[in-house]
Amino acid sequence: MTIHNRPARLLLLTFAVMLGSHGAVAQDAASRYWGDSWRGWHFYEEPMPEELEHPLPPGKSTATAPPAHPSRAPELVEFERLQKTLEETRNIAIMRPSEANVRRYMVLESQVVARASYFADVAQRVAWATPQLDPTLQGRPVNAKALEVFDQAELVDRSRAIADLGKDHILFFFYRSDCPYCHAFAPTLAAFQARHGIQVVAISVDGGPLPNFPNARPDNGIATALKVSQVPAVFLAQPFTGKITPIGFGVLSESQLLERIATVTGPQAETMLPTTTQGLALPPEVP
Repeated sequence: MTIHNRPARLLLLTFAVMLGSHGAVAQDAASRYWGDSWRGWHFYEEPMPEELEHPLPPGKSTATAPPAHPSRAPELVEFERLQKTLEETRNIAIMRPSEANVRRYMVLESQVVARASYFADVAQRVAWATPQLDPTLQGRPVNAKALEVFDQAELVDRSRAIADLGKDHILFFFYRSDCPYCHAFAPTLAAFQARHGIQVVAISVDGGPLPNFPNARPDNGIATALKVSQVPAVFLAQPFTGKITPIGFGVLSESQLLERIATVTGPQAETMLPTTTQGLALPPEVP
Protein backbone atom coordinates (compact mmCIF):
# COMPACT_ATOMS: atom_id res chain seq x y z
CA MET A 1 0.00 0.00 0.00
CA THR A 2 1.39 3.39 -0.96
CA ILE A 3 1.78 6.45 1.08
CA HIS A 4 -1.22 7.93 -0.63
CA ASN A 5 -3.38 5.10 0.77
CA ARG A 6 -2.20 5.63 4.42
CA PRO A 7 -5.15 7.88 5.35
CA ALA A 8 -7.54 5.30 4.04
CA ARG A 9 -5.86 2.62 6.17
CA LEU A 10 -6.07 4.73 9.28
CA LEU A 11 -9.74 5.40 8.64
CA LEU A 12 -10.41 1.71 8.09
CA LEU A 13 -8.54 0.79 11.32
CA THR A 14 -10.48 3.35 13.32
CA PHE A 15 -13.78 2.05 11.96
CA ALA A 16 -12.81 -1.50 12.86
CA VAL A 17 -12.00 -0.51 16.45
CA MET A 18 -15.30 1.31 16.82
CA LEU A 19 -17.16 -1.64 15.36
CA GLY A 20 -15.47 -4.03 17.77
CA SER A 21 -16.30 -1.92 20.81
CA HIS A 22 -19.89 -1.57 19.64
CA GLY A 23 -20.13 -5.33 19.23
CA ALA A 24 -18.84 -5.85 22.73
CA VAL A 25 -21.44 -3.49 24.10
CA ALA A 26 -24.17 -5.16 22.09
CA GLN A 27 -23.00 -8.62 23.27
CA ASP A 28 -23.02 -7.48 26.90
CA ALA A 29 -26.54 -6.07 26.53
CA ALA A 30 -27.72 -9.31 24.92
CA SER A 31 -26.26 -11.41 27.70
CA ARG A 32 -27.97 -9.25 30.32
CA TYR A 33 -31.26 -9.56 28.48
CA TRP A 34 -31.15 -13.35 28.25
CA GLY A 35 -30.06 -13.58 31.89
CA ASP A 36 -33.05 -11.43 32.94
CA SER A 37 -35.56 -13.06 30.61
CA TRP A 38 -37.98 -13.49 33.54
CA ARG A 39 -38.61 -9.73 33.43
CA GLY A 40 -40.36 -9.92 30.02
CA TRP A 41 -40.27 -7.46 27.23
CA HIS A 42 -41.46 -4.50 29.25
CA PHE A 43 -40.77 -4.06 32.93
CA TYR A 44 -40.60 -1.23 35.37
CA GLU A 45 -38.92 -1.40 38.76
CA GLU A 46 -40.28 0.66 41.60
CA PRO A 47 -37.63 2.85 43.12
CA MET A 48 -36.45 1.91 46.60
CA PRO A 49 -38.72 3.60 49.12
CA GLU A 50 -37.09 6.36 51.01
CA GLU A 51 -37.36 6.40 54.77
CA LEU A 52 -40.03 8.89 55.58
CA GLU A 53 -39.80 10.92 58.69
CA HIS A 54 -43.08 10.81 60.57
CA PRO A 55 -43.85 14.22 61.95
CA LEU A 56 -44.46 14.39 65.69
CA PRO A 57 -47.90 15.40 66.92
CA PRO A 58 -48.29 19.03 67.87
CA GLY A 59 -46.91 19.80 71.29
CA LYS A 60 -44.68 16.72 71.25
CA SER A 61 -40.96 17.04 71.27
CA THR A 62 -38.29 14.50 70.64
CA ALA A 63 -37.82 11.67 73.11
CA THR A 64 -36.16 12.74 76.28
CA ALA A 65 -34.35 10.73 78.91
CA PRO A 66 -36.60 9.21 81.62
CA PRO A 67 -36.83 11.24 84.80
CA ALA A 68 -34.18 10.34 87.29
CA HIS A 69 -35.39 8.55 90.41
CA PRO A 70 -34.90 10.43 93.65
CA SER A 71 -31.74 9.43 95.40
CA ARG A 72 -32.18 6.93 98.23
CA ALA A 73 -31.35 7.73 101.81
CA PRO A 74 -27.75 6.77 102.61
CA GLU A 75 -28.99 4.90 105.68
CA LEU A 76 -30.98 2.53 103.45
CA VAL A 77 -27.98 1.91 101.24
CA GLU A 78 -25.81 1.22 104.28
CA PHE A 79 -28.44 -1.09 105.81
CA GLU A 80 -28.77 -3.15 102.63
CA ARG A 81 -25.01 -3.38 102.32
CA LEU A 82 -24.70 -4.55 105.93
CA GLN A 83 -27.53 -7.04 105.49
CA LYS A 84 -25.99 -8.49 102.34
CA THR A 85 -22.53 -8.68 103.91
CA LEU A 86 -23.90 -10.46 106.98
CA GLU A 87 -25.78 -12.99 104.86
CA GLU A 88 -22.81 -13.69 102.62
CA THR A 89 -20.45 -14.00 105.58
CA ARG A 90 -22.84 -16.43 107.28
CA ASN A 91 -23.21 -18.55 104.13
CA ILE A 92 -19.45 -18.72 103.73
CA ALA A 93 -19.09 -19.80 107.36
CA ILE A 94 -21.74 -22.49 106.87
CA MET A 95 -20.21 -23.87 103.70
CA ARG A 96 -16.61 -23.61 104.95
CA PRO A 97 -16.72 -23.47 108.77
CA SER A 98 -13.11 -22.64 109.39
CA GLU A 99 -12.19 -20.76 112.53
CA ALA A 100 -11.46 -17.57 110.56
CA ASN A 101 -14.77 -17.70 108.65
CA VAL A 102 -16.85 -18.37 111.75
CA ARG A 103 -15.03 -15.69 113.73
CA ARG A 104 -15.59 -13.14 110.95
CA TYR A 105 -19.31 -13.91 110.92
CA MET A 106 -19.62 -13.77 114.71
CA VAL A 107 -17.87 -10.40 114.88
CA LEU A 108 -20.18 -8.96 112.24
CA GLU A 109 -23.24 -10.46 113.93
CA SER A 110 -22.27 -8.94 117.28
CA GLN A 111 -22.10 -5.52 115.61
CA VAL A 112 -25.60 -5.98 114.20
CA VAL A 113 -26.94 -7.12 117.60
CA ALA A 114 -25.37 -4.07 119.24
CA ARG A 115 -27.11 -1.77 116.74
CA ALA A 116 -30.46 -3.51 117.36
CA SER A 117 -30.00 -3.27 121.13
CA TYR A 118 -29.25 0.44 120.90
CA PHE A 119 -32.37 0.91 118.77
CA ALA A 120 -34.46 -0.94 121.40
CA ASP A 121 -33.11 1.32 124.15
CA VAL A 122 -33.97 4.47 122.22
CA ALA A 123 -37.45 3.14 121.38
CA GLN A 124 -38.08 2.36 125.04
CA ARG A 125 -37.15 5.90 126.09
CA VAL A 126 -39.40 7.33 123.39
CA ALA A 127 -42.28 5.17 124.68
CA TRP A 128 -41.69 6.35 128.26
CA ALA A 129 -41.99 9.95 127.12
CA THR A 130 -44.98 9.31 124.82
CA PRO A 131 -47.93 7.55 126.52
CA GLN A 132 -49.66 6.90 123.18
CA LEU A 133 -46.68 4.75 122.14
CA ASP A 134 -46.14 2.92 125.43
CA PRO A 135 -47.37 -0.69 124.98
CA THR A 136 -47.53 -1.21 128.76
CA LEU A 137 -50.32 1.36 128.91
CA GLN A 138 -52.37 -0.28 126.15
CA GLY A 139 -54.68 -3.16 126.98
CA ARG A 140 -53.79 -5.44 129.87
CA PRO A 141 -51.06 -3.93 132.10
CA VAL A 142 -47.94 -5.84 133.12
CA ASN A 143 -47.33 -4.24 136.51
CA ALA A 144 -48.68 -6.43 139.33
CA LYS A 145 -50.51 -3.62 141.15
CA ALA A 146 -51.93 -2.18 137.95
CA LEU A 147 -52.97 -5.66 136.88
CA GLU A 148 -54.91 -6.12 140.12
CA VAL A 149 -56.79 -2.86 139.54
CA PHE A 150 -57.42 -3.76 135.89
CA ASP A 151 -58.84 -7.19 136.76
CA GLN A 152 -61.11 -5.72 139.42
CA ALA A 153 -62.48 -3.09 137.04
CA GLU A 154 -62.96 -5.69 134.31
CA LEU A 155 -64.78 -7.96 136.76
CA VAL A 156 -67.24 -5.21 137.61
CA ASP A 157 -67.87 -4.38 133.96
CA ARG A 158 -68.37 -7.99 132.96
CA SER A 159 -70.62 -8.69 135.94
CA ARG A 160 -72.81 -5.77 134.93
CA ALA A 161 -72.92 -7.00 131.34
CA ILE A 162 -73.88 -10.53 132.40
CA ALA A 163 -76.63 -9.18 134.66
CA ASP A 164 -78.10 -7.41 131.61
CA LEU A 165 -77.60 -10.59 129.60
CA GLY A 166 -79.48 -12.58 132.24
CA LYS A 167 -82.73 -10.76 131.36
CA ASP A 168 -83.23 -13.02 128.32
CA HIS A 169 -80.45 -15.64 128.59
CA ILE A 170 -79.83 -18.69 130.77
CA LEU A 171 -76.96 -21.11 131.34
CA PHE A 172 -77.45 -24.82 130.66
CA PHE A 173 -75.38 -26.96 133.02
CA PHE A 174 -75.16 -30.61 131.97
CA TYR A 175 -73.95 -33.06 134.61
CA ARG A 176 -74.02 -36.66 135.78
CA SER A 177 -74.70 -37.56 139.38
CA ASP A 178 -71.69 -39.91 139.48
CA CYS A 179 -69.25 -37.34 138.05
CA PRO A 180 -66.84 -35.98 140.71
CA TYR A 181 -65.90 -33.02 138.49
CA CYS A 182 -69.55 -32.07 138.19
CA HIS A 183 -69.90 -32.08 141.98
CA ALA A 184 -66.74 -29.92 142.26
CA PHE A 185 -67.97 -27.47 139.62
CA ALA A 186 -71.55 -27.14 140.92
CA PRO A 187 -70.72 -24.76 143.85
CA THR A 188 -68.90 -22.38 141.46
CA LEU A 189 -71.93 -22.25 139.18
CA ALA A 190 -74.32 -21.74 142.10
CA ALA A 191 -72.21 -18.82 143.38
CA PHE A 192 -71.94 -17.44 139.83
CA GLN A 193 -75.73 -17.45 139.54
CA ALA A 194 -76.17 -15.66 142.85
CA ARG A 195 -73.44 -13.08 142.23
CA HIS A 196 -74.14 -12.12 138.61
CA GLY A 197 -77.87 -12.63 138.31
CA ILE A 198 -78.08 -15.11 135.45
CA GLN A 199 -80.16 -18.27 135.87
CA VAL A 200 -78.41 -21.64 135.73
CA VAL A 201 -80.58 -24.53 134.53
CA ALA A 202 -79.02 -27.81 135.66
CA ILE A 203 -79.81 -30.82 133.45
CA SER A 204 -79.04 -34.33 134.67
CA VAL A 205 -77.85 -36.61 131.89
CA ASP A 206 -78.33 -39.76 134.02
CA GLY A 207 -81.36 -38.48 135.96
CA GLY A 208 -79.53 -38.38 139.30
CA PRO A 209 -79.57 -35.49 141.80
CA LEU A 210 -76.96 -32.81 142.57
CA PRO A 211 -76.86 -31.15 146.03
CA ASN A 212 -76.25 -27.59 144.78
CA PHE A 213 -79.13 -27.81 142.28
CA PRO A 214 -82.02 -29.62 143.93
CA ASN A 215 -84.40 -28.56 141.12
CA ALA A 216 -82.27 -30.09 138.35
CA ARG A 217 -84.21 -31.29 135.30
CA PRO A 218 -83.90 -34.66 133.61
CA ASP A 219 -82.51 -34.75 130.09
CA ASN A 220 -85.29 -34.84 127.48
CA GLY A 221 -82.96 -35.30 124.50
CA ILE A 222 -81.43 -31.82 124.53
CA ALA A 223 -78.01 -33.24 125.48
CA THR A 224 -78.08 -35.47 122.40
CA ALA A 225 -79.23 -32.58 120.20
CA LEU A 226 -76.30 -30.45 121.42
CA LYS A 227 -73.89 -33.42 121.12
CA VAL A 228 -72.86 -33.26 124.76
CA SER A 229 -70.30 -36.05 125.01
CA GLN A 230 -68.48 -34.83 128.11
CA VAL A 231 -69.61 -33.39 131.42
CA PRO A 232 -69.62 -30.99 133.09
CA ALA A 233 -70.69 -28.81 130.16
CA VAL A 234 -72.00 -25.25 130.08
CA PHE A 235 -73.99 -23.58 127.27
CA LEU A 236 -75.39 -20.07 126.97
CA ALA A 237 -78.96 -20.14 125.66
CA GLN A 238 -81.50 -17.56 124.57
CA PRO A 239 -84.80 -19.48 124.95
CA PHE A 240 -87.09 -17.30 122.82
CA THR A 241 -84.78 -17.48 119.80
CA GLY A 242 -83.39 -20.99 120.32
CA LYS A 243 -79.83 -19.72 119.99
CA ILE A 244 -77.43 -21.87 122.01
CA THR A 245 -73.67 -21.29 122.24
CA PRO A 246 -71.15 -23.59 123.97
CA ILE A 247 -69.18 -21.95 126.80
CA GLY A 248 -66.91 -24.82 127.79
CA PHE A 249 -66.43 -28.33 129.13
CA GLY A 250 -64.78 -29.43 132.36
CA VAL A 251 -64.32 -27.49 135.57
CA LEU A 252 -64.13 -23.73 134.94
CA SER A 253 -63.34 -20.88 137.32
CA GLU A 254 -65.53 -17.83 137.78
CA SER A 255 -63.09 -15.64 135.85
CA GLN A 256 -63.10 -18.13 132.96
CA LEU A 257 -66.89 -18.11 132.86
CA LEU A 258 -66.92 -14.30 132.80
CA GLU A 259 -64.32 -14.11 130.06
CA ARG A 260 -65.93 -16.73 127.84
CA ILE A 261 -69.43 -15.36 128.16
CA ALA A 262 -68.12 -11.87 127.34
CA THR A 263 -66.33 -13.31 124.28
CA VAL A 264 -69.31 -15.20 122.84
CA THR A 265 -71.57 -12.20 123.26
CA GLY A 266 -69.09 -9.67 121.84
CA PRO A 267 -69.52 -7.69 118.60
CA GLN A 268 -67.70 -10.24 116.41
CA ALA A 269 -69.04 -13.36 118.13
CA GLU A 270 -71.17 -14.38 115.14
CA THR A 271 -68.13 -14.82 112.89
CA MET A 272 -65.79 -16.27 115.51
CA LEU A 273 -67.72 -18.95 117.37
CA PRO A 274 -69.89 -21.94 116.46
CA THR A 275 -73.52 -21.74 117.45
CA THR A 276 -76.52 -24.05 117.36
CA THR A 277 -79.75 -22.25 116.57
CA GLN A 278 -82.88 -24.35 116.80
CA GLY A 279 -86.13 -24.49 118.70
CA LEU A 280 -85.34 -26.69 121.67
CA ALA A 281 -87.82 -27.29 124.44
CA LEU A 282 -86.56 -27.05 128.00
CA PRO A 283 -86.79 -30.21 130.09
CA PRO A 284 -89.62 -30.15 132.62
CA GLU A 285 -88.64 -28.93 136.08
CA VAL A 286 -88.43 -31.60 138.71
CA PRO A 287 -90.87 -30.80 141.54
